[in-house]
Amino acid sequence: MNKILFKLGILLICLMPFFNTAQTKGFSISNGEFQKDGKIIKIHSGEMHYERIPKEYWRHRLQMIKAMGLNTVATYVFWNYHEIEPGVWDFKTGNRDLAEFLRIAKSEGLYVILRPGPYACGEWEFGGYPWWLQNNPDLVIRTNNKAFLEACKKYLENLYAVVKGNFANQGGPIIMVQAENEFGSYVSQRTDISAEDHKAYKTAIYNMLKETGFPEPFFTSDGTWLFEGGMVEGVLPTANGETNIDNLKKQVDKYHKGQGPYMVAEFYSGWLDHWAEPFIKIGSEEIASQTKKYLDAGVSFNYYMVHGGTNFGFTSGANYNEESDIQPDITSYDYDAPISEAGWATPKFMAIREVMQKYSKTKLAPIPEKIPVTKYPNQLIKSSMDVLSWIKKEKAVVNDQPLTFEKLGQGNGYVLYRKRFTQPISGKLKIEGLRDFAAVYVNGVKVGELNRVFKNYELTVSIPFNGILEILVENMGRINYGAEIVHNTKGIISPVFINEYEISGGWEMYKMPMNEVPIIKNETIKPGRPVLYESIVNINKPADTFLDMSAWGKGIVFVNGHNLGRYWKVGPQQTLYVPGCWLKAGENKFVVLEQLNESNKTELIFTDQPILEKLN
Repeated sequence: MNKILFKLGILLICLMPFFNTAQTKGFSISNGEFQKDGKIIKIHSGEMHYERIPKEYWRHRLQMIKAMGLNTVATYVFWNYHEIEPGVWDFKTGNRDLAEFLRIAKSEGLYVILRPGPYACGEWEFGGYPWWLQNNPDLVIRTNNKAFLEACKKYLENLYAVVKGNFANQGGPIIMVQAENEFGSYVSQRTDISAEDHKAYKTAIYNMLKETGFPEPFFTSDGTWLFEGGMVEGVLPTANGETNIDNLKKQVDKYHKGQGPYMVAEFYSGWLDHWAEPFIKIGSEEIASQTKKYLDAGVSFNYYMVHGGTNFGFTSGANYNEESDIQPDITSYDYDAPISEAGWATPKFMAIREVMQKYSKTKLAPIPEKIPVTKYPNQLIKSSMDVLSWIKKEKAVVNDQPLTFEKLGQGNGYVLYRKRFTQPISGKLKIEGLRDFAAVYVNGVKVGELNRVFKNYELTVSIPFNGILEILVENMGRINYGAEIVHNTKGIISPVFINEYEISGGWEMYKMPMNEVPIIKNETIKPGRPVLYESIVNINKPADTFLDMSAWGKGIVFVNGHNLGRYWKVGPQQTLYVPGCWLKAGENKFVVLEQLNESNKTELIFTDQPILEKLN
């Protein structure tokens, strides 16, 4: 019997290494440290969002991250980018192919931090929420609300089906998942909601992630002074924007059983930018110096952003403050990041790389070759078409009162509101419920603009007998951060007045979502009316380039069917980034929707450098 027990003991000792390997495989938080396969690691991460980068350039941008000395990439998943219509999911086409992004990250030897929300922020339209949630009267976003939580669950289930098998404990690259995002900030702003309800909501999201299949470990992120509202019991709290390491450790210890690991989940290497406001820059030396402080203290970090990319299409969000009812984000998400919008290594990149190399035991990966960029010759406009005439060929929705975009079943783009008057009327046109920008016409002649950015909600009109009032309204992006995120309907959302008289009855509404490129039929156009312009650009060798829109007014540009995003003469952005991978050898179709058209346009102008800091 003793011999048998002795042999069993020897066998167990021999098998111990295998048990230990099985227990430590994957990624974990243990004894106050991040551990990968049982070994202590520090996370040196950079944030970039696959949604903001052409799929063809994902590998290049990930290689740039690695060349900067980082071992991890963090990314948001924006719910509304994947649920393209209610119940219609797309995780495959173009930039939506999340599984391919994860595969490439793994092949480049990078870990992944996944930030699925459901609330993301990220200067993205509606913080990632689908616009149509607002059409459910029983649904209240970001609260312990049954209808909202049911919608969140469907999103997380669809997301998990895509990322399943990609977690570290399954041999994949994903090491951590964020539970919600900056909820402590929201708690501090929504004092009208009880602490109990706030806690019930964040706990419900955390439990939902686990029940759906997302594995531990999870993390939350907030300003250190906001941990109380955002933290979840048993989940690692990480800090956003914290440069004081003593503050970081003190707050993490307070909410994480007196121990780390310590991580700054958003280390701001630049900052976000709004239309009509100066482009914000943060110095290279400042970021390099702070990086060194984190490395010396053993603090993990994630540069937000390491590479921003572009708010293509209608994906840009908005903020607000006391001076402006809305602060729409510019199309470029360059962010003054170490890797520029077009993927270039900036002086900030080189400064960080130099610091990281000093702390690396091995030589850093080489910087990948720069993607070619060129300045194409100016191109003549081939065709042009009047927008107001074109859109009125569509069938109008008629209602006594103007309807919001949401009630019209439209998320983004434009709506033309039209009203015929059987009697003359003059005075102050007031649209306090304008969301967000409007050009106003009387009998086809422009009489002015209304603008939520500058709090301009009224102008003088004189409408004759049998006259027609037309209001072309643009959605400039839904608010993505703060208490006002719950008030995000677009279009005309309240009654229209002339003087104190409410204008009701017979409103015609023409939807113009611009989710497809119109076919341009060449016709006579007039200054002051919105116009669609088309140019056919012959290219021998496709390369990255920039469209210089300085001489234009306001609008959007398509190239070969891709919506490059919004331009606006106010600045600071005056160019639009044109990825070379969206061009082709031969003919390339450029279509511009110019909303203001103060003068008829004759050409497109290209440049090989971005203009992001010019205010008008």
